[in-house]
Amino acid sequence: MKNIGGRILNQKAKLFDLFLTFARIGGLTFGGGYAMLPMLQKEVVENKKWATEEELLDYYAVGQCTPGVIAVNVATFIGQKLRGVIGGIVATLGVVAPSFVIILLLATLINHFAEYAVVAHALAGIRVAVAALIVSAIVKLWKKGIKDALGVVIFGVVVLLSLVLNVSPIIIVVIAMLFGILYGRVSGRKEGK
Repeated sequence: MKNIGGRILNQKAKLFDLFLTFARIGGLTFGGGYAMLPMLQKEVVENKKWATEEELLDYYAVGQCTPGVIAVNVATFIGQKLRGVIGGIVATLGVVAPSFVIILLLATLINHFAEYAVVAHALAGIRVAVAALIVSAIVKLWKKGIKDALGVVIFGVVVLLSLVLNVSPIIIVVIAMLFGILYGRVSGRKEGK
């Protein structure tokens, strides 16, 4: 009986750790899913070792082409991987709870403080910091995701499609996925696999 009680407490502790980790990520990151990438990478990959960098990239890719917010989708994927459905729910609640509380507070206060210059300057500073964090995440992802000349070509085509032709990110991810499958099959045949 003691063993069962100990396992239940251990499971609850792990779920609580999952919730707190994603609550910290959700509460300390500004700018949405892309801005959360450096913190997700630090917490989930480096500190907790709940996923590898490659898995995190995969979660981001799938999270971008599925409905909903990228950070919520990634939290759900990681939570589900670690603790099943309940883990997905706990991680999702963790990442959205701080935003929900903060937005609720801001919504009640914003009309009173929006005209102050200090608030406008603070938000401008936050936007610059978020842009720098996104660039930092891109550099780290480049090192892990672009491994050969084909990766550079795909990167160039995606930049062209998204920035110049304004193609939807969903379409780009689906095309890249299909190309990856096709390329894998063709290169596998050439190697006799």
